[in-house]
Amino acid sequence: MAESDWDTVTVLRKKGPTAAQAKSKQAILAAQRRGEDVETSKKWAAGQNKQHSITKNTAKLDRETEELHHDRVPLEVGKVIQQGRQSKGLTQKDLATKINEKPQVIADYESGRAIPNNQVLGKIERAIGLKLRGRDVGKPIEKGPRAK
Repeated sequence: MAESDWDTVTVLRKKGPTAAQAKSKQAILAAQRRGEDVETSKKWAAGQNKQHSITKNTAKLDRETEELHHDRVPLEVGKVIQQGRQSKGLTQKDLATKINEKPQVIADYESGRAIPNNQVLGKIERAIGLKLRGRDVGKPIEKGPRAK
């Protein structure tokens, strides 16, 4: 027992790559050459602040043709939104702020370019007090007790 010296310890080990080095293109290629398992994945929509994710196929939107197209908001509804907004004395920006949307959304709905979203239409209906969906488009919303 007298031969072993417990005070000095020698460890022979290489340091592994840091996180930044491990993610570099060179490090990935070197690991592949050595035959190591390399897993790469890309985060989708990371770091973005999107309230509404559009679930309709955006690729289909790109390939729009005469027979394949998405429904747009009718111009009649756009006119009702515009008249209701003006009767309340609101600008497009004011209305957008009131319903927590971008001003461009209001402009698209009024011009008939927007793809209808029931959530957004409901918010606009409540803000201007006029129906935008169903048969009685343009009629005032009755404020009655909600059904349970």
